[in-house]
Amino acid sequence: MAQFRLQGSKVLAVDLTGDAVKAKNGSMVAYDGQMAFKKMTGGGEGLRGMVTRRLTGEQMTVMEVQGHGTCFFADRASEINLVNLRGEKLYVESSNLLCTDAGLRGGATGNGLFTTTVEGSGQAAIMSDGPAVVLRVSSPYPLSVDPGAYIAHTGNLQQSFQSGINFRTLIGEGSGEAFQIRFEGEGLVYVQPSERNTIGGDI
Repeated sequence: MAQFRLQGSKVLAVDLTGDAVKAKNGSMVAYDGQMAFKKMTGGGEGLRGMVTRRLTGEQMTVMEVQGHGTCFFADRASEINLVNLRGEKLYVESSNLLCTDAGLRGGATGNGLFTTTVEGSGQAAIMSDGPAVVLRVSSPYPLSVDPGAYIAHTGNLQQSFQSGINFRTLIGEGSGEAFQIRFEGEGLVYVQPSERNTIGGDI
C-alpha cells in the first residue's frame, strides 16, 4: 500500500512500490523513480469520472499515478491533512480532496455540500486554507459550522441546515438568507480557519 507522509505542512510525499494513488489533476510537483500517469475522465465509477461540485459548478479531474518511487503533491500552498480510514466513509468537499489510495472507493454524492465520498481502508490527504481544526461531535454536543469553513467529516453524523442566522449575520456582514450546517451524532468534523468563496453561507 502507498505510504503517505508530509514534507512540511504543504507538500505530500507518497512512496509507491508498484501500487497506485489517485490525485487532483495537476497537483504533482515532482517525482523520482519510474511512474506512469493516467488521466481519469469519461465514464467509470467513483473517482474515475468527473466529480462535479453541485454548488458552484466547478469540476475536478482526477489522475492516477502508479509506479516505483516517490511522488510529491501540492496545491496552491494549501495545508495538507492526512486521514486514516479503517473501513469508514469520509465525506469531503471535492475541491479539498488532494490524494487517496487507489484502493479506496469514492464518488460524487448528492448529499448537501458533501460532494465526494471516499471509503474503505487506506489514507486520504485533504487540503485546507490554513491549519485545519478537527472538532469532535458527540450526542449531547451538536456542532454548527459555517459552510465556507467546512472541509470534511467522518463518523455517524446527521447533518441539517439551519437558516436565518450565521456568524457573519451577527456582525453585520451577511446578506440574503444565511445558514449553518448542524451536525448531530458521533464523529469528527474538519474545518479550516478561512472561508472559501461559496454561495454556501449566503443565498
